[in-house]
Amino acid sequence: MSEHCHCGCHHEEPHHELNKYEQAFAKFDAPMSDEQVHAAVTKLFEERKAEYNTPETLRQLFAAVELTTLTVTDSQESVLRLVEKVNNFADAHPELPAFATICVYPNFAKIVADSLEVEATEIACVSGGFPSSQTFIEVKTAETALAVHDGAREIDMVLSVGTFLSGDYETCSDEIEEIKAACAGRPLKVILETGALQTAENIHKASVLSMFAGADFIKTSTGKIEPAATPEAALVMCKAIRDYYNLTGTKVGFKAAGGIKTIDDALGYYTIVREVLGEEWIKEGLFRIGTSRLANLLAAELTGEQGKPF
Repeated sequence: MSEHCHCGCHHEEPHHELNKYEQAFAKFDAPMSDEQVHAAVTKLFEERKAEYNTPETLRQLFAAVELTTLTVTDSQESVLRLVEKVNNFADAHPELPAFATICVYPNFAKIVADSLEVEATEIACVSGGFPSSQTFIEVKTAETALAVHDGAREIDMVLSVGTFLSGDYETCSDEIEEIKAACAGRPLKVILETGALQTAENIHKASVLSMFAGADFIKTSTGKIEPAATPEAALVMCKAIRDYYNLTGTKVGFKAAGGIKTIDDALGYYTIVREVLGEEWIKEGLFRIGTSRLANLLAAELTGEQGKPF
């Protein structure tokens, strides 16, 4: 398309060539507006959520749990006590599935590796300057490598949100790729910190960027800022995962984490995954829930025993 300036000359409009990140975003349908996402979640829950409130679903939710302790008061002793509780519960209830992981800070990977007796439960570590991701990439990769060396079987990193929001997609992608390499073949979960991203458009772009950079899972949040996980963010992320699978044939997992306090909360995320991605995601271990308090609620519901085993 051409235009004329006041000098009477004929000029061509400059052609904007999409960079590789814009090209990747363009391969996906535009995300719904925030209002459309909220309406879609409301409709989905009204129509389908109740039917998934079954004993079998509760067992699947229990198996999806990443039992998490990420507090300033964590210590070798407190983490060891948590692992012993997991061991004891598994011995007492062999009829129930094991948790997906125990998720801890990297400096506790070894104590978990040395004391965990439940073979089906993996060791996950947050890494890469969790929870803010505000440190040098050399520190992020070194921390990841040390966690893996000490026994971490999965790594959860945080997207550099400020860098992403400034439009520096290349740095964000490069960081994910470098941390992925430091994982030495272990699954990498990229935490989007959706509460900081705020809009459906940003959440969608961050999901797409993370998956193309090598994320094995995309995860809602650290739980350290508000809002943490929301069903609206989950819907946007799961639709991006579905479209990425249709485009590439690669299945990326989804992890909800941050503020999931009730079984009803968990059922909401389960409903989104089942309806958008399908039951195969759940059966293949590609749906996770990062939580601490929910594990006790599920245990009480499944066993009929009161108390807090974890």
